[in-house]
Amino acid sequence: MSPEIALRAPLDKDLAAFITLLGRLGVPHRVAEQGNEQVLWVPNEEIAAQVRELYARAPEGDPNLQPLRATVASSRPGIAAQARRSPLTLVVLALTLLVAVLTWGGEDYEVVRWLSFVDFHIDGQYIYFATFAQAMDSGQWWRLLTPMLLHFGILHLAMNSLWYWELGRRIEARQGALMLLLLTLWFGLAANVAQYVYGGPALFGGLSGVLYGLLGHCWLFQWLAPNAAYRLPRGVLVSMLIWLLICMTGVFELLQFGAIANAAHVGGLIAGCLTGAIGGLLARQLARC
Repeated sequence: MSPEIALRAPLDKDLAAFITLLGRLGVPHRVAEQGNEQVLWVPNEEIAAQVRELYARAPEGDPNLQPLRATVASSRPGIAAQARRSPLTLVVLALTLLVAVLTWGGEDYEVVRWLSFVDFHIDGQYIYFATFAQAMDSGQWWRLLTPMLLHFGILHLAMNSLWYWELGRRIEARQGALMLLLLTLWFGLAANVAQYVYGGPALFGGLSGVLYGLLGHCWLFQWLAPNAAYRLPRGVLVSMLIWLLICMTGVFELLQFGAIANAAHVGGLIAGCLTGAIGGLLARQLARC
């Protein structure tokens, strides 16, 4: 986590007693002079919020206050508590797992064909795809979304599930289950349509397009309206963007590791950046009111 500013005070304000109190309570901190004010830094926003509350109660220090460390530790929920707070995230993951079981990890093509973007049939070593128009004419609208639930192999399923848990629960905690549901459907739609438009009829699937949408949403939202929920380690954002660029080079196809649905990733990311920008601007505007 990146350091956060907990307090700003004029240069003539004596913070010595309060700084001594923070030291006695075991709160990691650093004070620096910036311009015409003193700035107090702490490791993260959780501690910063508690330090502000502490300062409001005891700006001159208070020997009777209890240590903050216990408060900070108790505010970090365990896995079970996080799961209770993230029901929609768990529902999406449960559906993904159910589809993986029903399709035998993407190997049962008789089931997969009902969830793919367009229908197909296999004749010997060849696969023949129907058209998108045929699917829509038949009323098979679910195909616009269901490819995001398809995964091909345990590793594919595990990696996407872990990332959806990490990003999905952040959005569910910050903006609610309904917003996470709408964003998931929107990113899935954008990713699937982008892949079909770019690559034509093909067998593709996975939550990765949705994941890049969630990433873009958190990224732009946090940039425009900073908040603790959407603050991702810089390395996560950089590594996922670098991974996207590497995949787009075609190196995995060249090494015969399988095709990557790059258009789905890009489509999801663009859709996520759009919603993140809108949400961040609205949140910033509301904060000013």
